[in-house]
Amino acid sequence: MREEFSNVSEEGQFERQLAERLAALRTQAGWSLDELATRSGVSRATLSRLERAETSPTATLLSRLARAHGLPLSRLLAEAETLPVRLLRAADQPRWHDQQSGFERLMRCPPLAGFATEVIEGRLAAGAELVYDEPTVSRLEHHLCLLDGSLRLTLQGQVFELVAGDSISFRCLGRTVFTNPGLESARYLLAMTVAAL
Repeated sequence: MREEFSNVSEEGQFERQLAERLAALRTQAGWSLDELATRSGVSRATLSRLERAETSPTATLLSRLARAHGLPLSRLLAEAETLPVRLLRAADQPRWHDQQSGFERLMRCPPLAGFATEVIEGRLAAGAELVYDEPTVSRLEHHLCLLDGSLRLTLQGQVFELVAGDSISFRCLGRTVFTNPGLESARYLLAMTVAAL
């Protein structure tokens, strides 16, 4: 499902906002164009054109820049959105289902410009396991509340057993495993916040 951002009426306007956001991120990090080129693998000339909105970025370029800044790509794109409010109806919330792992992810509150937190609803089938070998973003805070079922969360080798109503807050520093040891689906809300540098 393609994620839609409110009130971006023309592609050119969004690209200008994205260019401004890319320039602001580099400035906030205190990096020169040359330093960002080294960190991202994108040429200095291309970075300069991107920041002046003289060229449209490809998904590959944006992915490299997001990684260099330690941001999920979804947040990099969302932060080009300028509205402080977005109403997202239930029917329009993006959903993704991984048949292999038995995991379903519903984006209740996707990333939005100016906001540090996004909220997902996760559903893990009975007996299913979801493994993340390493965090995509080291500063990402997680606040999980288990709504239904049971969940075993393994963080850097330490095991936490949760039942409905329990909550846990953590940062992923290494391997993370979500396991549903129960006989019914586990359902939880997970708020993820990009902490300040």
